[in-house]
Amino acid sequence: MFAIEMLEITKVFPGVLANDRVNLRVQQGEIHALLGENGAGKSTLMSILFGLYEPDSGIIKVRGEAVQIRSPNDAAALRIGMVHQHFKLVHNFTVTENIVLGLEPHNAPGNLDLRSAELRVAELSETYGLSVDPKAKIENITVGMQQRVEILKILYRSADILIFDEPTAVLTPQEIDELLAIFRRLKAEGKTILFITHKLKEIKAAADRCTVLRRGKSIDTVTVAEASEAELAEKMVGRAVTFRIEKKPSAPGDVVLKIENLTVIGAKGSPAVSGLSLEVRSGEVVGIAGVDGNGQSELTAAIAGLLPVKSGRVLLKGNDISAKSIRSRNESGMGLVPEDRHKHGLVLDFRLDENLILKSYRTQQFSNRAGFLRFPVIAKHAQTLIGDFDIRAGNGPATVVKSMSGGNQQKVIIAREIDLSPDLLIVSQPTRGLDVGAIEYIHRRIIEERDKGRAVLLVSFELDEILGLCDRIAALSKGQVVGVVPAAEADERRIGAMMGGVHA
Repeated sequence: MFAIEMLEITKVFPGVLANDRVNLRVQQGEIHALLGENGAGKSTLMSILFGLYEPDSGIIKVRGEAVQIRSPNDAAALRIGMVHQHFKLVHNFTVTENIVLGLEPHNAPGNLDLRSAELRVAELSETYGLSVDPKAKIENITVGMQQRVEILKILYRSADILIFDEPTAVLTPQEIDELLAIFRRLKAEGKTILFITHKLKEIKAAADRCTVLRRGKSIDTVTVAEASEAELAEKMVGRAVTFRIEKKPSAPGDVVLKIENLTVIGAKGSPAVSGLSLEVRSGEVVGIAGVDGNGQSELTAAIAGLLPVKSGRVLLKGNDISAKSIRSRNESGMGLVPEDRHKHGLVLDFRLDENLILKSYRTQQFSNRAGFLRFPVIAKHAQTLIGDFDIRAGNGPATVVKSMSGGNQQKVIIAREIDLSPDLLIVSQPTRGLDVGAIEYIHRRIIEERDKGRAVLLVSFELDEILGLCDRIAALSKGQVVGVVPAAEADERRIGAMMGGVHA
């Protein structure tokens, strides 16, 4: 029996045909992946199933019965739950308070009964192997643990059809493995799981079947065990995809970035980076490998000026920029693709063309002598980058960025930073949330920047990306560089040991 049938589903937004007569059939008790490029319509389709949007046409059947889902309350009544890509949690509430929000239990006198709720949350956590502390505050737990809280929220509401939108986009490799193990446990308990992902390895590791969307249309549904990663990728993008990163040997030149004995204080008041030294030369990509939470975020933030330097120096082309403003660093030739695209990369309520000039609006190209913006020039500039970087935007340069998919938002940042042609390009998690076609393109652009003589500092939790793109790899553990090795002499085992604190 099918748990879910979505038949001939069509959804149109202004200027965008998001879903074009899509068909999706999910069997009871299976793990079903939804695969597609950025902007292919995956999240829209799942938002329709969860009641966030209503389809313009088509039929939805749940457990064989035709239904109308007009709101998330309707979905909850049908025991459908959804974990969104960007979590919906109150950070100063406890785990239990978040889980019961809107469904608070009360005791006989009518008082809030958090004690019984905590016991129920602990019971669910143990049943599904989630290992969540019911009394912990959200602000004090990891991103991976926050995702488990989101899972508990829908399990607490008795959902047996679980939807996950890009569930691994913000997780470390270890957390991804743990999440896929949770999927298998949920399946063993009789749950039906639908998850959106761009990562073919995850589909091969966890999914039973996979439905592929391309430009709003359903292309095919395949049994995962019978399909290779290359076949899935070709169905997704409509052409053969190269997984191997082609590049010629690097030709390093002068030192562009020099970090000397850098110490940076983290959010908890203790050193997140401690006495770190590193060099990046023109014409090379230096990778930072490490388990999340070992100082990568604080390191890039300190170089970019987002965090103060406690001690030590950051030199850009020989000039000490440790105390310089962010604007001064940008004008000195630094580009940054930040780890958190929403917090540090974009102004979500601005238009696409406005986001593309956030660092250059003061230049003569985009402002006249009186200081007024030259909007026709700005729009034309955006149109060029939209084409160059394959940014999917329904309303072109006028598209409000918050209405775009996460992957296309990432492309906007990468397009802006590469367009500035900086001497130093810092890229942190550059392909997070991107499909294989876009990843292939971004990787090629990073190597092109290296070959133009740029110095590139790459931070990524994807070891394949680090090993494939980098010329030298620095492993971080507890805020310190454990060792720096040429990529040609590195493999996953050696880098993994260094990430664990074993010196090279």
